[in-house]
Amino acid sequence: MKIGCTMAFLVQLAVFLTLGSARAGWEEEWERTVKAAKQEGRVAVFGPTGTERRDVLTGPFQKKYGIAVDFVGGRASSIPPKLGAERRAGHFSWDLVVAGALDRVLYPMKVLEPLEPAFILPEVRDKTKWRGGDFEFLDPERTILVMTPTQRGTVFINRAEVDAKAFKSYRDLLEPRWKGKIVIDDPRGPGPGQATFTFFYLHPDLGGDYIRALARQKPLLLKNYAQEVDHVGSGKYPIGVGLADHVAQQRILQGIPLEIVDVRQFKEGSDISPAVGTMVLLKNAPHPNAARVYINWLLSKEGQTEFTRVSGYVSNRLDVRTDHTDAWRVPKPGAVKTYGFRAGKLFDTEIQPLLQEVFGR
Repeated sequence: MKIGCTMAFLVQLAVFLTLGSARAGWEEEWERTVKAAKQEGRVAVFGPTGTERRDVLTGPFQKKYGIAVDFVGGRASSIPPKLGAERRAGHFSWDLVVAGALDRVLYPMKVLEPLEPAFILPEVRDKTKWRGGDFEFLDPERTILVMTPTQRGTVFINRAEVDAKAFKSYRDLLEPRWKGKIVIDDPRGPGPGQATFTFFYLHPDLGGDYIRALARQKPLLLKNYAQEVDHVGSGKYPIGVGLADHVAQQRILQGIPLEIVDVRQFKEGSDISPAVGTMVLLKNAPHPNAARVYINWLLSKEGQTEFTRVSGYVSNRLDVRTDHTDAWRVPKPGAVKTYGFRAGKLFDTEIQPLLQEVFGR
């Protein structure tokens, strides 16, 4: 009996020492990284447009760690020319990019580092905290991380002109009364319009024939997010398709009679997209330690809560609340994904030629 108790004690002691050693290991690594990051003094982040999104990706981190965030906002499509020119000249200005469509604009440049080696905090490394029990990467090298897979709004209306209850299917947009009254974010280039038309094409009940029919409604195609939304808000074009959610939400808060139609009304549902919620770490990052601290902060429960609260997205972390946004935005099992390499290849080989056929080049 005494020997059994001694053995049990020794087993418990070994477990305690092992756990303690592991805990000390990550804590020591974290302390070293934070100390080195503060010596570097800053982290350079290319991120999305919008004052609120800039503020949430800079202010909380700077306040917590005392490390400056050099932030530049822009569309993902503007990154390759700047980054390519700098790197050809031997300059390395940027550490991280938080944006959308990074699998299309940055992956081909071969300038990305695997992200997982930068994960230090246990709450970040714990895969049980993430949807599907793993991190969602878009590439086999695991360099492009999806943080915010969110059901997107697809149809936007002027509440004073259109009854949201009129829509039960996307085919309702084909009614003769809507001809010449629809504005669309130009789907031939990167943006929410492209994602929406990729969804239309991929959905088994819609497809190419539906896109052709929608084109016959003579919609107005624009390339300016604010202008598109304002056309709907003013009633000039009372229906919008594939517009920018975040711009529409801003206008709604300003009292403009806009509404994003609840996608649960549509029998075809909607697609899932991370929008501007993907992240990459660039090779030869000039502030490698500050970049690691920033990555761990943004992927923590705290960082994801801050980012999704302001952006209106849904985090891939299961422990981040979703009551800051519409219930229909939470990802639905089996929903169409309009991001990733498969969707990108289909767009290049099949969808883009179709769009050029029906809308011109």
